Amino acid sequence: MLLNATTEKPSPRRRLAAITAITLVVAVLLVTVLALVLDPLLFFAQSVLLVVAGLAAWVMLTRSGGTRWLAGVVTVAAAVAILILQVQKQGAPLLSLLLRVAALLVAAGLARYALERDVRTLQRSPTPGTPVPPASRGALIMNLKSGGGKAERFHLVDECRARGIEPVVLQPDDDLLELARAAIDRGTDVIGMAGGDGSQALVASVAAEHGVPMVVVPAGTRNHFALDLGLDRDDVVGALDSYGAAYEHAIDLADVNGRVFVNNVSLGLYATIVSSPEYRDAKAETALASLPRLIGPDTEPFDLRFAGPDGAAHEGAHVIQISNGPYGSSLRGLSSRPRLDTGLLGVFVVLVPGALAATRFLADLAAGRPERYDGYLGWDAKSLTVDSASRVAVGLDGEALELEPPLVFTSRPGVLRIRMPGQAIGYSPAARSDPLRRRAAHLWHTALGRPIRLGR
Repeated sequence: MLLNATTEKPSPRRRLAAITAITLVVAVLLVTVLALVLDPLLFFAQSVLLVVAGLAAWVMLTRSGGTRWLAGVVTVAAAVAILILQVQKQGAPLLSLLLRVAALLVAAGLARYALERDVRTLQRSPTPGTPVPPASRGALIMNLKSGGGKAERFHLVDECRARGIEPVVLQPDDDLLELARAAIDRGTDVIGMAGGDGSQALVASVAAEHGVPMVVVPAGTRNHFALDLGLDRDDVVGALDSYGAAYEHAIDLADVNGRVFVNNVSLGLYATIVSSPEYRDAKAETALASLPRLIGPDTEPFDLRFAGPDGAAHEGAHVIQISNGPYGSSLRGLSSRPRLDTGLLGVFVVLVPGALAATRFLADLAAGRPERYDGYLGWDAKSLTVDSASRVAVGLDGEALELEPPLVFTSRPGVLRIRMPGQAIGYSPAARSDPLRRRAAHLWHTALGRPIRLGR
């Protein structure tokens, strides 16, 4: 995605929607405050329930999946509770209360429209980036077996030929780096990769080395890199539109001892999980099943020596993860990065010194808030060095490797030019999911007719 991107000035319709949403909320607050004079206790109870209903309605209209359904249940439950209180209070203005609840729901809907955060709206909006002409000579390297055979299932070889793109099929004994370099030596001016994130990182390193723009085709299993670029991971063939008239922007890469990664490198516990035979077929299930056993009370920390954010030396850790761009301050956001152009690495470390600490960490992890745990450290850095007395097992973009210490991690700011198709959203889930206070500020800016920034 185009990180730290500024949206265009809001259209008159969206600006009107924002103004109306703010006006409705203010009107509800004024009417509710007036009710205080008549019945303070009823006012207090209903005010709390109105706030709960309003916040839940906002979440319901701006989120998706299980969170949206849960927010819908909370909205209905709060509204029912308000009605019960109102009915039990004889002579209370029931119609006024119903109108207030309806006004909050309408305001939430208008706010969602005004902020343009839903996927359909973003797909119709201009893709962030600089418009660029079609490739003169494009090439796409593809791993036909990656992602359960997505490249074959979507007939990428035929699709490439129909669009004038050179298909380069990766064979078992091929060197991916050499294939990419050879394609560029033949005159390729736009190079792409259809495969997993490990393969994307290798091609990205060659593209950055030669200053050639890159196309990412989400033909791997998880496609986290494509997710954070704002591509539709289900539209494999549509990604080929990036070879036509498209949009281009620069992003960062990161490396460890000269080896590029586009997502993250994990050391310690997670690297052990990645190396297990079951991991490739069931990544999430294997990770969750292994955690309690691997981080139990008798587990020794890994020999991983590093300096923390304050410069203090640390002699061991159970988990260290270094990412190409920070995921955020909370581990709940580790599924997506809001920006890929920070010029920074994201670092988090977990140390579990004993049985009680292990129990507390697993409880915080189950609650989705492991950053509350005292043995958690998280910070951003331009570089990081991790030392050890022996070779270090790592999970690099989901691939199990062993590297010689010391491990030197660095960020390479803005070295990779990425091309995006016109139908791409262009924003990661993290960039679209701002905190409530930030969305409120964005709504105010929209009402004033000002452009807003996503991922800030």
